[in-house]
Amino acid sequence: MSKTKIDIFPKIKSLSVVIMLLLIFGCKQKLAPNNYAVKRVSDGDTLVASDAAGKDISVRFACVDAPEIAHSNAEKNSKKSAQKNQFKWGNQAMQRTQQLVKQGGDRVVLTVTDTDRYGRKVSEIRLPNGTFIQEVLTREGLVMIYRPYLKNCPSASILEQAEAEAKKNRRGVWGDSKFVPAWDFRKNDK
Repeated sequence: MSKTKIDIFPKIKSLSVVIMLLLIFGCKQKLAPNNYAVKRVSDGDTLVASDAAGKDISVRFACVDAPEIAHSNAEKNSKKSAQKNQFKWGNQAMQRTQQLVKQGGDRVVLTVTDTDRYGRKVSEIRLPNGTFIQEVLTREGLVMIYRPYLKNCPSASILEQAEAEAKKNRRGVWGDSKFVPAWDFRKNDK
């Protein structure tokens, strides 16, 4: 009987070490203060996230402008070709943003560069693995660089390179001769 206790003790000790290691390395690391849970993607360049305290913040993507999405039933059912075209690209940008956010486990890391007139945090947005969302959307031709604010963009050169590549390869809106940049669409659609 004492022999059995001696044989079991090393196994219990080994098991406790394994459990302790699993607890130490298996637990999630504490999230960085700029790591946010995404509650929803509002459109191709806006989302709502919540911080560690559960406070919601509205986030506007820095440096880029996405095509508009339809907000009313009248817009959704519009027969105007400019609106239909704009909303088609806006929906594609929004869907791609949703897809990217989902790939990041519905979490994003924000580098806030400003607060806009609507109280939104203007931010560069990355997934926890470092993927820069604005770069992906720009490279795929789903957003355009918004030049009036580019000077406030820490990653301006990355985005300019991505946009040049999208233009050259006629990706997304760059391959659509009927597309009107969102800033012009907003001015003309009033």
